[in-house]
Amino acid sequence: MKDSIKKRVLEEANIIIHTKTTIRQLTKIMGVSKSTIHNDMQNRLRLVDRDLYDKVQSVFDEHIKIRHYLGGIATQKKYKKVI
Repeated sequence: MKDSIKKRVLEEANIIIHTKTTIRQLTKIMGVSKSTIHNDMQNRLRLVDRDLYDKVQSVFDEHIKIRHYLGGIATQKKYKKVI
């Protein structure tokens, strides 16, 4: 794996862990696609740093637990703008 890719993977992981950001939010910060970040976090990070991989997965697990709640808030905001 190239050093530039390894550096990007570690940077993405640290941002996710420290800010609890989502993959979609991270795409805007890093300027890469969702599929690239997904591949970095699911495949490459596991090879680079297993402990960091586990921490990122725990953040993603939190996101999955609250996604229905956040979706409801987004829908409320959407319809408040319409009225």
